[in-house]
Amino acid sequence: MKTRGSLNALIGVWFIIAPWVIGFSDQSGALWSSIIFGIIQIIASLWGADKPGWNSWQNWVSVITGVWFIIFPFIYSLTIGEVWLSVILGLITIIFSLRNLGAHSNSKAIS
Repeated sequence: MKTRGSLNALIGVWFIIAPWVIGFSDQSGALWSSIIFGIIQIIASLWGADKPGWNSWQNWVSVITGVWFIIFPFIYSLTIGEVWLSVILGLITIIFSLRNLGAHSNSKAIS
C-alpha cells in the first residue's frame, strides 16, 4: 500500500513543480490550481497510504485530485503535451487510489 501512496505523493510533487518545468507558470489560474491540488495530493496520498478500504476518506480525496488533474488542463487551455501528461498522471493517481480503496482492511495486519 505504501508504494502506491508514495507514487501518488510523487505525482503531487510533479504537479507542484510542473508549471515551471513544462512552462505554464505564466497562467495564474493553472499555476495555482496545479500547486494547490499537488499539495492536497501529497498530503492525502501519504496520509491514506496505510489506510486501505472503502472508508478511507484520504484515498477518496486522492481520487478527486486525480480527476481534477485530468480536467484542469482543458479548463486552462494548456498545450496538447501538457494535457496528455496531466491526463496520464491523473489516471495513474485514480487507479492507485482506487486500488487502495479496494484493498482489504485486514491486509494491514499482515504487513
